[in-house]
Amino acid sequence: MGTIGHISPGDTAFVLVSGALVALMTPGLAFFYGGLVRRKNVLAIMMQSFIAMGVVTAIWVLGGFSLAFGRDIHGLIGNPLQYFALHNVGMAPNPAHGPTIPFLVFFGYQEMFAIITPALITGAFADRVSFKAFLAFLVGWSLLVYIPFAHWIWGGGFLAQWGLVDFAGGIVVHLSAGIAALASVIFVGRRKLAPGESTAPHNIAFVALGTGLLWFGWFGFNGGSALAANGIAATAFVNTDIAGSVAMITWLVVAWWREGKPTMTGALTGAVAGLATVTPAAGYVRPWAAVLIGLASALVCYAAVRFRMRRSLDDALDVWGVHGVGGFIGIVLTGAFAVATVNGVKGAIQGDWKQFGVQCAGAAITAVYSFVITMALLKVINVFTPVRVDEVVETKGLDQELHGETAYDLGGGAT
Repeated sequence: MGTIGHISPGDTAFVLVSGALVALMTPGLAFFYGGLVRRKNVLAIMMQSFIAMGVVTAIWVLGGFSLAFGRDIHGLIGNPLQYFALHNVGMAPNPAHGPTIPFLVFFGYQEMFAIITPALITGAFADRVSFKAFLAFLVGWSLLVYIPFAHWIWGGGFLAQWGLVDFAGGIVVHLSAGIAALASVIFVGRRKLAPGESTAPHNIAFVALGTGLLWFGWFGFNGGSALAANGIAATAFVNTDIAGSVAMITWLVVAWWREGKPTMTGALTGAVAGLATVTPAAGYVRPWAAVLIGLASALVCYAAVRFRMRRSLDDALDVWGVHGVGGFIGIVLTGAFAVATVNGVKGAIQGDWKQFGVQCAGAAITAVYSFVITMALLKVINVFTPVRVDEVVETKGLDQELHGETAYDLGGGAT
């Protein structure tokens, strides 16, 4: 297809559609998490995903995008005024961020990543955090964790200068959210349950619907990160499907062997683990490596979930075990399996152990940063407003007590 100036209509259309797919992932996450919680807290956790779509958009327009992708300041953050309120963000392309698409398209595409990342964390502290505290957390965490990570890796910051690669968000999205989830679980504590009360998912059909929407959107999440309709996008697309499929089958088999039954929830969780783990590697490895990444993600993430259970950490929806651990091993395996003929990056398999070392160091540094800043942020918020709801609200359910609504009107009317 021809070009208009330096802009490719084909690449532009591809990234726009990919951005729409990523946008769909946040409502998909709402259904995924909504099905996994108890019936009395469905709307509360879905609200946390949907409200992120509004709040993070405002942050992204009013300086967030500029801090992430503005001119680098000492490797730490971008110029806060360069793209403030979309100043200098228009129809002309930016050579560093999609040379064949309008810069405005890149802005919108990256906005969708910024929205879903803090929403991922909510699965960890489901059923017990106040909405007011969550809003403060959403703003603070986006500014202090997500935006710096986006700059360090995708905006020309110090990790990019080291040579670390993260194709679509192993660190920026999954590791950052997963480690923040671990910190939040430690800070907030375990859920309070009535005698005999179960924490089993209330609607597995919602979980399946959410997984389908997430998987569908992931093709835009990973494929679109090529920022062009080319062979790298095709490779990322295929690797995404392979890793998710292999991980789903592997998790199902392992859980069936250990727990006695092939559960739907287990299969769906395995798929998400595989999709999260291949994300940083999708545009750097060949499909055979995606098979190994899918296997590794299922085995390691399943082991992490079992470890979490033994330690009695109440990560309600296993955000740390799936996204945190998956993101970490995905970054490391990118350093192991990257092949130069795919996207110009060599990994340990081609003798570049320096790249492998950079990937490991970057993953460790960002994990520590995310944990420490998240914990500090929660402590500061708790000084001004309680992060955790009181026991009465938690027992009755967040939907009715915080939002004045219920997901299911089983009595034919309001009481």
